[in-house]
Amino acid sequence: MLKKFTSLFPLWALLLSAVAYMRPEYFAPHKSLIVPFLSLIMLGMGITLSVDNFLAVLKRPSVVLLGTFMQYTLMPLAAWLVCLALNLPEDLMAGVILLGCCPGGTASNVICYLAKGDVALSIVLTSVSTLIAFLATPFLTWLFIGQTVDVDVFGMLVSVVKIVIVPVVFGLTLNYFFEERISKVRDVFPAISALAIVIIIAVIIGTNSANLEQMGPLVLLAVVLHNGLGLAGGYGVAKAFKLSEKEARTLAIEVGMQNSGLSVALAIKHFTAAAALPGAIFSIWHNLSGAFLAGHWSKDSVSDLDKSERPQISGHTQ
Repeated sequence: MLKKFTSLFPLWALLLSAVAYMRPEYFAPHKSLIVPFLSLIMLGMGITLSVDNFLAVLKRPSVVLLGTFMQYTLMPLAAWLVCLALNLPEDLMAGVILLGCCPGGTASNVICYLAKGDVALSIVLTSVSTLIAFLATPFLTWLFIGQTVDVDVFGMLVSVVKIVIVPVVFGLTLNYFFEERISKVRDVFPAISALAIVIIIAVIIGTNSANLEQMGPLVLLAVVLHNGLGLAGGYGVAKAFKLSEKEARTLAIEVGMQNSGLSVALAIKHFTAAAALPGAIFSIWHNLSGAFLAGHWSKDSVSDLDKSERPQISGHTQ
């Protein structure tokens, strides 16, 4: 039941977004929930990871380095190019570029599994990009938009540490000491994450309902282009480096799917409500595009996929 609820996350997000758009007064007053809810999601991610996931980095550092490098170069650059091509207004530009400078989204772990990718590699890439986000995200945001929009680099760094690093490390610690007990209720955490991000999206839609009709189509176009460039770029670069099909699929998904919840929280705290709109729409879109891509890839055979060792993971929805 919980897994079914989690797997239908994009549907819940669309439904609650529609409610928030029509009745914004239900959600708009609750912006204060965004940061604690995102911290809850990151805590859930930490709980479902283990120290072994991080030790796996040592086994193939080159692939992890390539994936992380693309995460923090290809996605910010793609965001910047999309902003220039669409001539986005300042608030939306800040939101799109901030989104591009965020780490990979945890939904990628589930999408990667469905797409017959390398789930262990997916988890490591998500974890590594998340752990270095406290430095990379503020610096890259300043680098790309610091000349146009005032960026509080130190404040953003502190925010990422509080919202991401502390909850993830706390979750890892809980999993380390109470692994046996946690394993019995592991499916609860993805469901909680799904509910939390759906509420976050609804709050952002409600807050921006007055401007959504005017800005919505433009933001959606920017999000679709950004996500598409990430998916195609991740796959193409991986193939250019002659990585396996399994690894190429994994890098495509990891690079293309961002931690949109983090971008929403940072935008609300350091920019404007409008700057949070790209992250909110991206959170819906990248799950839909990822699910479609996984459905397409899952029909194809992958020669280097060892079916006897297909890993089992807990899903995330951020």
